[in-house]
Amino acid sequence: MSIVRIPPVLRQAVGGEREVDVPGGTVAEVLDNLYAAHPAVKAQLQSEDGELHRFVNVYLNDEDVRMLSWLDTPVADGDRILILPAMAGG
Repeated sequence: MSIVRIPPVLRQAVGGEREVDVPGGTVAEVLDNLYAAHPAVKAQLQSEDGELHRFVNVYLNDEDVRMLSWLDTPVADGDRILILPAMAGG
């Protein structure tokens, strides 16, 4: 299981949890399993065509998965995944 850190803006969609344990062998599998367990998260992170929104950043053990193998990045038990939707403001 991977540990997925949930940012405050998404916590209501996961019952208020700061972290959830999610199985999966790649970042994509972990996200799919997260969506299956917490469907409200999917609408906030993914577009209708199944792609992550441009403003969503995903980190595996503090490394941006865009610099690794993107959603195909392998995930091991105990790895930490952080989802960070970019915040707009002024």
